[in-house]
Amino acid sequence: MATRTTAPPATTDRSSRGITAPGLLLGIGLGGLVDGILLHQILQWHHMLTDYGGHASFPATTVPSLEDNTLWDGLFHAGTWMCTLVGILLLWRAVNGGRHWGWRSLVGLMLAGWGLFNVVEGVVNHLILTVHHVRDDLGGPLAWDIGFLVFGALLVLAGTALRGSDREGIAGLRRR
Repeated sequence: MATRTTAPPATTDRSSRGITAPGLLLGIGLGGLVDGILLHQILQWHHMLTDYGGHASFPATTVPSLEDNTLWDGLFHAGTWMCTLVGILLLWRAVNGGRHWGWRSLVGLMLAGWGLFNVVEGVVNHLILTVHHVRDDLGGPLAWDIGFLVFGALLVLAGTALRGSDREGIAGLRRR
């Protein structure tokens, strides 16, 4: 009678992939919510469509433009909320699938996701489309836009380093 052997434990690379998508999506979603809540609502530095330059179709100085900007800010928030929700669902699925990792992996991926959000949003909305800038209320917003991109790149680097330092998660994967 042949005995059945169990499959070898999953490798670190394969198991750690189970957290990559949820971690990045959580970072993108939560980073977008920080952007929308802090920069759009609390500080009121800009809205989705408040460029004061060549595309000044929706300035924050008229009620109809503020209504349009409020709609687009809401759609932006809905999109970032959906990223967060999908990230939570994927994370739940990974946990229920028996995946294990250290906190550094999850937090590192979330920081990297937030940074990716900043870089993509900064390049697309601030530099290419110029639909708004970090500080639309000031002349010469380029320095603020560059600072936003640098902050995003630093988040990606810090998140990548934090995930790479997750010896606890790697050891836990090897013990399984």
